[in-house]
Amino acid sequence: MAEVKPPITMSSLDWDRLDQLLDNPKYGDLPGMDALRSEMDRANVVEPTEVPPDVVTMNSTVAFVDDKTGKEFQMTLVYPDAVSGTDTVSIFAPVGSALLGLSVGQTIVWQIPGGRELNVRVLKVIRQPEAMGEFHR
Repeated sequence: MAEVKPPITMSSLDWDRLDQLLDNPKYGDLPGMDALRSEMDRANVVEPTEVPPDVVTMNSTVAFVDDKTGKEFQMTLVYPDAVSGTDTVSIFAPVGSALLGLSVGQTIVWQIPGGRELNVRVLKVIRQPEAMGEFHR
């Protein structure tokens, strides 16, 4: 039986920026780009001012758990050029693509290289730019 994916929400600004990155040959052939594109295609896209405060957007800091291992993480979801240290995760990393658009309490099963699966559940959106009035970051 196919895994039912939870509904996701994206800001139009994030969608447009990611669409441009996916069209860039530098990133287009990376593993997982088709999965990210599929997520974008099924997203409910809204204006940045309409994004609920419990949704993971680009540059959000989020607490989440891998339900398969029970390990909890806190990271900021960033564009690939902004990755720095262990407290950021690129949107192009499997867990980054999995988190985008999820709301607090939602879980998604996400394929990662090597055939393994992540079972990611959002615990809390600690900081979200849209909730802070940063609509054009």
